Amino acid sequence: MSNIGIVIPAYHEEKNIIKLIKHIRKYTNSYIVIVDDSENDRTEVIIKHKKLKNLYYYRRKKKLGRGSAVIYGFKKLFRKKNIKYFIEMDSDFSHKPSELNRNLKKLINENLDLLIGSRYLVKSKILNWPINRVIFSSLANLLLEFLFRLDIKDYTNGYRFYSKKGLRILINKKNFISKEFLILTEILLIFKQEKLKIKEIDSIFVNRIRGESSVNISLIINSFLSMLKLFWKYRLLSN
Repeated sequence: MSNIGIVIPAYHEEKNIIKLIKHIRKYTNSYIVIVDDSENDRTEVIIKHKKLKNLYYYRRKKKLGRGSAVIYGFKKLFRKKNIKYFIEMDSDFSHKPSELNRNLKKLINENLDLLIGSRYLVKSKILNWPINRVIFSSLANLLLEFLFRLDIKDYTNGYRFYSKKGLRILINKKNFISKEFLILTEILLIFKQEKLKIKEIDSIFVNRIRGESSVNISLIINSFLSMLKLFWKYRLLSN
């Protein structure tokens, strides 16, 4: 399928990025946008040297947040009129390209606006994650479920598939509360308000084997503060 666009946010991912792009190309002939927040130009040099077809690279030169990077990339892709389906995925091989076609078929066949590759369904698996990341992610998702009760198991995984209708609503939204991964939860709340169709599908999540994670204590603290802001904006104000 050539009517697919994929956004991949990158931060110091020069060890992964070309291998990931080639792996994606095995499964889908998609347009790919890389949004790179790295301070150095190592990823940029590698990508420009390869001159790969239908690959668009944008370097913002400082870390502005994963969520911010994805929205930036989606706005670039949305200008291409032939793209009908939009995907976001991480750059560290935690999201398996081999699931792309299966997930796209579900999105299309069930006329969904958003399909989430979920880490927390019965058939899902999380491989090689350190215990601190397991605890943080599990607690975050349990708290989000307690706050919002959206009948969603995974509020925070960034392996997502969007319809054009859903993406139009997303990129026209302004003033997101979070620029990091909690923007993923805010998108769910926006889509629920708009009565869009959301489902999950099982996914195998693999901890990175190259590069370093960008998760740190500052991100964790800011994430919990953002949860409270989301609750105030979307839950309390709707009552």
